[in-house]
Amino acid sequence: MMRTLESKNKGFERELLAILTRRGAETAGVEEAVREIIEGVRAKGDEALIHYTRQFDGVDIALGELEIPREEWRRAQKTMEKETLSALQRAAERIESFHRRQLRPSWFDTEGGVVRGQVVRPMDRAGVYVPGGKAAYPSSLLMNVIPAKVAGVREVVVLTPPSPDGINPSVLAAAHLVGADRVLRVGGAQAVAALAYGTQSVPRADIIVGPGNAYVTAAKRLLYGVVMVDMVAGPSEILVLADGSTPPAFVAADLLSQAEHDEQAWPILITPSAAFAQQVAEEVGKMMETLPRREIIRACLECRGLIIVVRDVAEGVGIANRIAPEHLELALKDPLRWLGEVENAGAVFLGPYTPEAVGDYLGGPNHVLPTGGTARFFSPLGVEHFLKRTNILSFSQDALDEVREDVARLARLEGFEAHARSVEVRRKEDGSDGTKGKG
Repeated sequence: MMRTLESKNKGFERELLAILTRRGAETAGVEEAVREIIEGVRAKGDEALIHYTRQFDGVDIALGELEIPREEWRRAQKTMEKETLSALQRAAERIESFHRRQLRPSWFDTEGGVVRGQVVRPMDRAGVYVPGGKAAYPSSLLMNVIPAKVAGVREVVVLTPPSPDGINPSVLAAAHLVGADRVLRVGGAQAVAALAYGTQSVPRADIIVGPGNAYVTAAKRLLYGVVMVDMVAGPSEILVLADGSTPPAFVAADLLSQAEHDEQAWPILITPSAAFAQQVAEEVGKMMETLPRREIIRACLECRGLIIVVRDVAEGVGIANRIAPEHLELALKDPLRWLGEVENAGAVFLGPYTPEAVGDYLGGPNHVLPTGGTARFFSPLGVEHFLKRTNILSFSQDALDEVREDVARLARLEGFEAHARSVEVRRKEDGSDGTKGKG
């Protein structure tokens, strides 16, 4: 089911480039529809949200009922199975402890009459998108809300699409557990537009975070600049770089863990051993038949599953860096030996006992990661996404006089005479205040 490429074969570079290009165009074809949705929400506010919820989610919601009362959150948490709630609490504690390490203070330094520094402040309001509808992702809520709260964001607003059965109780319980401020039943591109512009029920956010489908991703791309966004993410990806030292069943299980997300996921194995690749493929075929989502998995593997047989591990690392995967597993005998060679990846999982799934739920690092090759320039969601920095500068008169000529010279180099004169007018003359003495 999984396509196999060999790096030694003629045409490999062309085939790899075609795959990389394909991954970069996941939202092609939906932007026109998304633009229409955005304009509808901008013009009609809640009325448009009600219309699109009926159209796309098959749910009728009355005006004024988009927000979910906090009492429903409390009720959902009280009715949750005790062991499941404990697992959510443990996950929340580990996620919070990891993200607290990311906090950065404001700073100042003083030297020679010059004060420089940065003031670091949290954003005022964050919008968190949590996928929903037929599925429930309380883990996604934890991963998005907790770093915002750690950063000190004043208000964290969660938007999640409804289903005819309502919002999944586990999502509401997670919202209550980690202290989200509001939860509204709105999904899709219309949720992103509502957070970007504000409606009667949805407040305007400073940043929108959280994964979503192609429509959500396209909306975030189109609205970047109107509002800050965390990243432009696409289908889930895993790349396992294996040298044969990890049991084939482990690798197969991890590839399947991503394939079950949806038909658009990317499960990729890179290995220098053709025999090991065959063993993994056989394990994938056997394991898949016992999984509830095997039809989704089969479609994913046939469309996106990929095995790349390379000459050696070093070549495999180089190809992995070109792919820049969301999740990179180093299933190697000495993974630390190769970690320093990894340049582009959303998250790296080391050794045979660190499956990607533990990072999805309880490892601590954030599972909202760049996809589609964007790990070349995007980073995982973190506390820093919710912080803004303001630069501070103060010169004494003596300090300004020391650099005055250089500033004026550089200003005139760029053709800005008024810039030059703005420092020259402050030239120290007879009086210490920069004005001429009175004789």
